[in-house]
Amino acid sequence: MVAMDGFDRQRTALIIEDLQNDAINEAGAFGASGAAAHARSQNVVANVAALAAACRAVFVPVVHVWYIVEPGAAELKQNARLFVDVRSRKANVRGTWGAAPVEGLEPVADDFVVEKLRMNAFYGTKLDALLNGLGVDTVILAGAWTNMSIEHTARHAADAGYRVIVVSDGTSTLNAEWQAAALNYALTQVATIASCQEVASMLAAP
Repeated sequence: MVAMDGFDRQRTALIIEDLQNDAINEAGAFGASGAAAHARSQNVVANVAALAAACRAVFVPVVHVWYIVEPGAAELKQNARLFVDVRSRKANVRGTWGAAPVEGLEPVADDFVVEKLRMNAFYGTKLDALLNGLGVDTVILAGAWTNMSIEHTARHAADAGYRVIVVSDGTSTLNAEWQAAALNYALTQVATIASCQEVASMLAAP
C-alpha cells in the first residue's frame, strides 16, 4: 500500500477534473484526438467512479472541476493552442452535452462543482477557498488530461502548500507516451503517484 507522511483522510479531498464528454467521449469535440481511446484503455471512468465512492464512504469531499465556456467562448483568450481548439471546436459550451460530465461521473448530493476557464483548476476559480473552507491539506487528483490540466493543477497545488496524490489509472491523456511522460517524469517531484485502489485502501485504513 502506498504511504504518505502525515496523511489524514479527514483533511483530504478528491478532485475530478475535466472528465466531460467533449474531453474523453468518442463523440465529443476531442474524441478523435486519441483522448477517448486512451481514457478507455485506462478504464478511467470506472476507476474514478469507484474511487469517488470510496471517498464518499469515509466522508472525504468530492470536487468536480469542469471546463465551461459560454457560447462563442469570447472570454477564452486565444493565447495557447488548446484554447484556440476549444473555441474552434465549440467545445465545453455551457448547457451542451459536450460540457456535461461523462456518464457515471455525475455529481451526487454533497459533492461540489467548480468551473474553470484554464488548464489549472485553481486559476481564477473558487477551488482554493473551497478547500481551505473544508480544512483540506491533501488533494487526490483524477481526470484528464494528465500532462495538461492534471499537471498544471498538481504544480499549483504543491506550490500552494497542498500534498498531492495523482492516481495513475484514474487519469488519461491522448496516448500512453504522454501519460508516461507525465507520471514518470514531470509529476514525480510534486506528487505521489498511486493507483485508485491503493488510494482507496489508504482511505479505508484505520
